[in-house]
Amino acid sequence: MTRPTLTKLAKPLRWIGAAPILALLMAMGLAFAPAGQAQELEGFWDDPFKDLQADVEQARDEGKAGVFAFFEMDECPFCHRMKTQVFTDPEVQEYIKEHFVTVSIDIEGDVMMTAPDGEQIKEKDFAFKKYRVRATPVMIFFDTEGEPALRYTGPTQSPEEFQQLMAFFASGAYKEPGMNFFKYKKQQ
Repeated sequence: MTRPTLTKLAKPLRWIGAAPILALLMAMGLAFAPAGQAQELEGFWDDPFKDLQADVEQARDEGKAGVFAFFEMDECPFCHRMKTQVFTDPEVQEYIKEHFVTVSIDIEGDVMMTAPDGEQIKEKDFAFKKYRVRATPVMIFFDTEGEPALRYTGPTQSPEEFQQLMAFFASGAYKEPGMNFFKYKKQQ
């Protein structure tokens, strides 16, 4: 008995055409892929509608420290690292849910959103025109009045450093005269 070759196996499928087979193979690849960041971050972002005015009100009503806005773009390796190695940490997720309302902003996005002041604006215009976000990631913590109170550019080194950043804001230490995040970290 001879082993069938790939050519012999493919002949009966030739009538289907290449496009459906390719689509089927891609679908199978996605179906058998390990859980991706979308699943790992399911429930992490509180606001799919990107209504920062409502987010600020929600944070205030729930007694939270404020709103955590993550400015990102698809091809950013540092954003990807934050989403897969930092935001997936169970302690990070627990702390952020307790202290913040979370929203993700695509700096290249055309989706309309609501700024903290109520203005309707595209994500990319909000990022660039309002906050001069050119590189990603940028993390902005808005206080319960809708003011940008703390800005951090770039990824944190670890989930622990991100937790320190959140605590720096949530504790109000960022308001102390002469205090910055790097001094705060040294004191911890």
